[in-house]
Amino acid sequence: QVQLVESGGGLVQPGGSLRLSCAASGNIFLINAMGWYRQAPGNQREFLARITSRGSISYTDSVKGRFTISRDNAKNTTYLQMNNLKPEDTAVYYCNADRWLTPEVPGAYWGQGTQVTVSS
Repeated sequence: QVQLVESGGGLVQPGGSLRLSCAASGNIFLINAMGWYRQAPGNQREFLARITSRGSISYTDSVKGRFTISRDNAKNTTYLQMNNLKPEDTAVYYCNADRWLTPEVPGAYWGQGTQVTVSS
């Protein structure tokens, strides 16, 4: 089993920044890819970004240039730096991990989610 714990969500004004963290524990050897998804009320879950243990990165188009995913393998932690936040970024953000994950097929392990609210 793998446990994922997110932190860093909150309330921010439009144009502001937040940094989310996701720490993995348990059977870490099961994890290669770590990623972030989000879900807003009434919307489907949306893939945001993925990073592998070797540092290969991909983003969905809507966050390219604003969000940056990174990873500290020594700490088994992935980060999502979010800049120039917009009200439409308001959602619950989830960390995801597995040997592999794609925008269409997430990995098996999920964090509990952290709320991000962008509002003036």
